Amino acid sequence: MKILITLLKPFSFAPAILMMYVIYSFSAQTGDVSGALSYKVSYQIVETKNEILASGKIPEQLSQEAAGIEFYVRKAAHMTEYCLLAISISFPLYVYGVRGIWLMLLAGFVCVGFAGLDEYHQSFVDARGPSVRDVGIDSCGAMIGILLVQAFCWSTLHTPSRKKRRNTQRRR
Repeated sequence: MKILITLLKPFSFAPAILMMYVIYSFSAQTGDVSGALSYKVSYQIVETKNEILASGKIPEQLSQEAAGIEFYVRKAAHMTEYCLLAISISFPLYVYGVRGIWLMLLAGFVCVGFAGLDEYHQSFVDARGPSVRDVGIDSCGAMIGILLVQAFCWSTLHTPSRKKRRNTQRRR
């Protein structure tokens, strides 16, 4: 069983590689395609809000409102992508025994490095360009993901070895 686990451990990085592919694919979209996708998502958000609140706005008003939130939708997408990337990197690192500050540093370095490379990649895509601000936003999303993994692992998987030792010594 131990051999099987050892052989399967490298596959724990498969979700991270998949997430990198997804991010790279979105970055490879031309500016027009990316903008249309962002607008479509923004319009769907304001249309859903209109239906839930029964605001009765006409399509022109919804279109104007969608254009107003499109920037924020794009940046939220950046943060979400890199939050998911950080999670998919941090869990396998945790499996390999990387904990605490080293987990934060290693996962953070990988995510921020990938964000920088991804922005560089965008400089070669039609009507797209690199943005230091986007790397910062991506980094914030990554940090949130790393902290979520740290909190989850500490709260659910953490077993204080010190308390176990104390209890074992007291019983003797």
